[in-house]
Amino acid sequence: MNKYRSGILLLGFMAFCSMSLYSQNDKTEVSRVWVADNGDGTYKNPILYADYSDPDIERVGDDYYMIASSFNCVPGIPILHSKDLVNWKIIGYGIDRQKPFDVFDKPQHGNGVWAPSIRFHKGEFYIYYPDPDYGIYVIKAKNPAGPWSDPVLIKAAKGWIDPCPLWDEDGRAWLVSALAGSRAGAKSVMIVSKMNDEGTKLLDDGVIVYDGHQKNPTIEGPKFYKRNGYYYISAPAGGVPTGWQLILRSKNVYGPYEEKIVLDQGKTIINGPHQGGWVQTQSGEYWFIHFQDKDAYGRIINLEPMKWVNDWPVIGVDPDGDGKGEPVLTYKKPNVGKSYPICTPLESDEFNQPGLGLQWQWHANPQPNWAFTTGALGYLRLICIPQPASFVNFWDIPNLLLQKFPAPEFMVTARMTFNPLYNNEKTGLIIMGQDYSYISVKQSDNGLAVSQTVCLNAMKQGKEIEGKAAKLTSSTFFLRVRVREGAICQFSCSNDGKEFFDVGEPFKAKKGMWIGAKVGLFATRTDYKAGEVGYTDVDWFRIERNQ
Repeated sequence: MNKYRSGILLLGFMAFCSMSLYSQNDKTEVSRVWVADNGDGTYKNPILYADYSDPDIERVGDDYYMIASSFNCVPGIPILHSKDLVNWKIIGYGIDRQKPFDVFDKPQHGNGVWAPSIRFHKGEFYIYYPDPDYGIYVIKAKNPAGPWSDPVLIKAAKGWIDPCPLWDEDGRAWLVSALAGSRAGAKSVMIVSKMNDEGTKLLDDGVIVYDGHQKNPTIEGPKFYKRNGYYYISAPAGGVPTGWQLILRSKNVYGPYEEKIVLDQGKTIINGPHQGGWVQTQSGEYWFIHFQDKDAYGRIINLEPMKWVNDWPVIGVDPDGDGKGEPVLTYKKPNVGKSYPICTPLESDEFNQPGLGLQWQWHANPQPNWAFTTGALGYLRLICIPQPASFVNFWDIPNLLLQKFPAPEFMVTARMTFNPLYNNEKTGLIIMGQDYSYISVKQSDNGLAVSQTVCLNAMKQGKEIEGKAAKLTSSTFFLRVRVREGAICQFSCSNDGKEFFDVGEPFKAKKGMWIGAKVGLFATRTDYKAGEVGYTDVDWFRIERNQ
């Protein structure tokens, strides 16, 4: 199982912030709630029913690597690996902490890492990623699992987003990017900039090569390619839930560019199919990976066949032959020369290793005393961190340990032992988004009690409402949430792990800022006290089919 290598999960000092802290394990994990590989040579979409927004992809030899946006979630820029484009596992992250540290030590919902790109050039992997408030960064690594170099800011500018490099046949390097209207005051254009040959410095201020205001508004997320003498900019337009995939091509890097819509929803149920990257397999096939917006579930990942007609790509299937494709629900798996075992990204965690599984992220840069793994002792210890004096709700709480929703329906159960030292210390299981809800166990003069808390419009300082509490007689208990189609969540609790009783009312999960809803763990207290405070030990966290 993929684990952080450090015996201490949270490293608050830069000297420890290196991707070398992550170790990889070849153990194959198979989800109990979503598997895209049908086992008969075909697959179903989505290949990942999880929020891997704005994907990009690169093949090196027989290996495929995919990255995605991470926004405020830390570690950031998840890196996934596959042998066949259908079965994926997480192997690491591009950054352990986000710069500037003083900013991202607090939750910055919707900010941080937007659409990144990954390329392999002269024996090194390059990731270019934008922060819409600071500019464009680049990181490099020999091994995609890490360690990755410290981020270098190659373009300090507000609103420059979605960069992607291209190394030409003559060695010249180019960068395509877009603009975010919320920061730059302009959008719906494609910009091409010159870079030095190493791809570590921009040499000019860029040239607008395409304006999409009239026909393709909100064009963004470009990827840069060259094939058969054409420069191609592959970019989504039309907005996230309802948009389409546009291809621009030209014989000159600065244009003028011809345009063609090559993928839209068509007659399918896959809305807004766009923003992603294409890749060529060892056998010569082309495939396109993109996201689909599924509201509370985030931007889930689909895989489409791709072919070339008159030097234009056709993505998906084209039933009427007009050159514009639509997504597939099932299809024959890519021809990569071999068959590979089924595997999926990590979900459950037994906490038996000296580090967390790579599925976990915090809501801000982690601090050293938030949590500790215990290796052979077999549990995760979460410290009851004081809420800030200005506390309104959990929207501004950084020490939430969370992971993505993995399927349309699933069940999470955690076995926990709570060791509070003071009143108003609490621990629990949370469904986090712009609306959120959690089940928690809290210490008071009357002992331990379990209840549901709901907060609507958290980002607008909505107030928490706690439901009726039920007394617990043991400090060891089981917390559970069932998520059903439509992101309807029901919490429950058990003293023995066998008989569960519902706690509170059904809650409809809501997405966060540019991310899907997430599920995870927390431990907090209402005030600061010098000396030791309470903690909770999480024996395991399991994601299974609903019962």
